[in-house]
Amino acid sequence: MLEQSSLPSVLAGPLLRRLEPRRLVLWLVASCELTLALRLRLPDTTLDIDLDAHCQVVPVGRHAFIHLIDVPMADALPQDVSIGYDLLVNASPMAEWAPHLLYAGTKCPSFVLHSRIHQLLHGSCRKPHHSADEGLLCADRLLASAHTPAERPALLMMSGDQVYADDVAGPMLRAIHALIERLGLFDEHLEGAVVDDSANLYGHHASYYHRADLLPALDSNQTLRERFFGGTKKPIFTSSTADNHLVTFAEVIAMYLLVWSPIPWSLITPEPPPLSGDEPQRYAREQVHIDQFRHGLPGVARVLAHLSTLMIFDDHDITDDWNLSAQWEETAYGHPFSKRIIGNALLAYMLCQGWGNQPEAFDDLVEQTQALAGHAHNNHLNAVAQDELIDTLLKFQQWHYVLPTTPALLVLDTRTRRWRSEFTLKQPSGLLDWEALCELQQALLDHPSAIIVSPAPVFGVKLIETVQKVFSWCGYPLLVDAENWMAHRGAAQVILNIFRHSRTPGNYVILSGDVHYSFVYQVLIRHRNGGPRLWQVTSSGIKNQFPPRLLEWFDRLNRWLYSPRSPLNWFTRRRTMQVVPHIPEHAEAGERLWNSAGIGQVFFNAQGQPEAIYQHNADGKPRTRMVEPG
Repeated sequence: MLEQSSLPSVLAGPLLRRLEPRRLVLWLVASCELTLALRLRLPDTTLDIDLDAHCQVVPVGRHAFIHLIDVPMADALPQDVSIGYDLLVNASPMAEWAPHLLYAGTKCPSFVLHSRIHQLLHGSCRKPHHSADEGLLCADRLLASAHTPAERPALLMMSGDQVYADDVAGPMLRAIHALIERLGLFDEHLEGAVVDDSANLYGHHASYYHRADLLPALDSNQTLRERFFGGTKKPIFTSSTADNHLVTFAEVIAMYLLVWSPIPWSLITPEPPPLSGDEPQRYAREQVHIDQFRHGLPGVARVLAHLSTLMIFDDHDITDDWNLSAQWEETAYGHPFSKRIIGNALLAYMLCQGWGNQPEAFDDLVEQTQALAGHAHNNHLNAVAQDELIDTLLKFQQWHYVLPTTPALLVLDTRTRRWRSEFTLKQPSGLLDWEALCELQQALLDHPSAIIVSPAPVFGVKLIETVQKVFSWCGYPLLVDAENWMAHRGAAQVILNIFRHSRTPGNYVILSGDVHYSFVYQVLIRHRNGGPRLWQVTSSGIKNQFPPRLLEWFDRLNRWLYSPRSPLNWFTRRRTMQVVPHIPEHAEAGERLWNSAGIGQVFFNAQGQPEAIYQHNADGKPRTRMVEPG
């Protein structure tokens, strides 16, 4: 292995995370522990800040150090103006060590602290090897053409599946292993697996396209593979696979580096592993999409360096069907190997995503992670300490957060605080438990307007929810990702009652993703004049799409079966609400669902109502406006 001196100082970042007038939160990964300074170029002055006292460093390997930067400001920064910033690495400006992060004609990146959320971008589901184009490049083009502070969005909300830990292309896994070796990312011991440590996993003949075979069997008639990963063939919605499921902490960290930065790719030259059967052809097909993905990374990194980005997990950030049912939890957490797989992905999420949303909630976890890294022996993590940290993570209940913005922004954790079914362990759990729903109601009370981020739509497509319900009745919720708000009677009843409460906001918008297509509903409470008024705004996948022909038929059948006068509406749980779909501007006659990878954009008026809703299309087609009918 080459020495650190031959590596670039910064491997990924900086990413702008939570930005406020009195607080700046940034994230980056370096090949060594850096001496950093922040230079802010304000309209009337320049401010230099030494970051030694404001930066926590978490080693994740010999030559990989995550820098968590949280800068309090003694004097509030100005709002609604462009603020240039330069992150000095050993006194070198970003123009020297990261020229790809600068837009044409600029000397450093910049950001804008808006006094209210006048517009934002949102999206989810960014799968590197999907054939769709890169949706974040829509944001890159938008920022490049924004010439005034008012033209720039207030933030980018990434509402789930920022990485796919459970669905990985062969070429991506090969790049991950090459980067692990190049950076000396930590090895670990594996209990309850066919292989006993990470090195043996990486070199095992089943490591590529056969990872599910490395899972041990249970003492029941079902293998752990069948119960943990569920049905790998999902005939209605997706073709999901665990063939290359990420296992180790190092693998997930390497994945984050490779999906957010072009720099790590320049450090490796991965070659195909030994393959058999039709695997070489599959590898070659996936390589085409991975090469295309890699080509767009400079623009992706540029967006993340210019725009405050907030995040929340969904299932693929950790594993498919994560906590879908009580039975799934019993199986997954009841075996040391599957528990380690989940825990490693959650630990990487905490460091690479969760911390930047609200750093103060993670002080103890970061300290415990630093201790784990500090006690690594011969580059191996201590297995006992690693499992103790994972136990702490699995009990943690502060993944959700609220931003004191105008409108207020509430981001829900719909994965770890679930309402388990009272009837049978196989039935889908509610997306929030009673306590979490009560907290949501308290957070909403008396706000004139609010933005709620729910990874899965609260108001979804009725036909698709019905199909999921039928499969759940038959005992197969895993086959169709039966994860919607209406799937659990208790959770559905409470969330709808919250919306009907007289003291909840007069206007609020629910931002969602997950389903890989776009739609907008306006929701009114029947027989109540004056509100509240709700909007369900769902954006397509950033780099993922629903099967086009299948979605076309679902859209058509949904319009026929659940038209406004259809008696079937009386069997839905939201029959007390009037749901009015907006029409995609460029859609064919009658279409309500828009199927194109890209990024969503919502403009808000002073009352917190959406005044314009767009879907930017990654394939280069003009942006699509979602138009209110009539």
